Amino acid sequence: MTSMRVLTVGTDGSRESMNAADWAAREALRRDVPLRLLHADSGVRLAPPPPDVDLPGRDVLDRVALQLSYAHPALEILARRRTTPPVTALLEAVTESETLVLGSRGFTGYSGFLVGSVALAVTARADRPVVLVRAGGLPQDERANGGLGFLPVVVGLDVTAPADEVLSYAFEAAALRGTELHALHAWTVPPLRADAPGATPPGDAARRETLRRRALAGALQVWRAKFPEVPVVERLVYGQPGHHLLKASTAASLTVIGRGLDANRLGCTAHSVVHHVTSPLAIVPHT
Repeated sequence: MTSMRVLTVGTDGSRESMNAADWAAREALRRDVPLRLLHADSGVRLAPPPPDVDLPGRDVLDRVALQLSYAHPALEILARRRTTPPVTALLEAVTESETLVLGSRGFTGYSGFLVGSVALAVTARADRPVVLVRAGGLPQDERANGGLGFLPVVVGLDVTAPADEVLSYAFEAAALRGTELHALHAWTVPPLRADAPGATPPGDAARRETLRRRALAGALQVWRAKFPEVPVVERLVYGQPGHHLLKASTAASLTVIGRGLDANRLGCTAHSVVHHVTSPLAIVPHT
C-alpha cells in the first residue's frame, strides 16, 4: 500500500461535495498537506446534483479548484479525474491518502445524515480514515466561545479493545485544533441469566464501573504522554454507545469512531452514528 501526505475529497460539483471540499481544504491547511480533488466520471454521480449543475468532469474539477483557491489561497490543490465507478475510484484513492473526505446528502430531524450508497460502501471498506461531512454545515458550527476556539473532539472508545489507530487520529485532531479531547466509553450490565455459569449479579455494577473507569484511564495514559498539550476529559457513561455518541456530537467539532479492518462492514453502533451524527464524523479503520 502506497501512502503520501495528501487529503483526498470526492467531488462532483454538487452542494454536498462542495461542503465536503471546503471542510477538507481547512483540514489540509491544518495538517499542512495538499488537497487532492477526485472526480469519478463514469455516469454515476457521488450524489444527486442540483438542477443547475451539469458539468463535464474537467469543468467540475476546475470550478471546485477555483472556488477553493479563492477561499484558501495558501492551499496546494491537486486534481484527478477517473473514468471508473465512484466506489472503485475512491477506494483506490484512499490507499494513497492520509484521509478521504466525502459529503452527505443533507440532514433532517428524522433521517439525520442521508448517506448515499457510494459513501456507505467506501466507508465500510476503506483501509484509511474516511470523514463524512454534513451538507449545510458551516465552519462556525465547529467553534465555541464566539468563534475563538474549537468545540471538543469526541472519540468513542471500547476499553475492552482500545485501538491505537483510533486514539492516534483523535488525539492528533484535537492537537491540530487546540481543543479538548473527550474520550467517551459507554457500558451496560449484561442481562442476568440464571443458567449462565459465573453470572454477575446486578449488585456488582459498582465494581464493573470501577474496572471500566480504570481501563479507560489506562487506555489513554500513553496517548496523554504523547500529546501533553491536549486536555483530556474522560467520560464514562451508562447506556448504549450510539445514543451517547450522538448526544456528544451535538457539541463536537469532530466525532471519531473506529471500524475493524477485518469486518468489511459497519457495525450496529457505527451504522447508527453514521446516519444521525450532527458533527463531521471520522471513521478510522483499525486492526
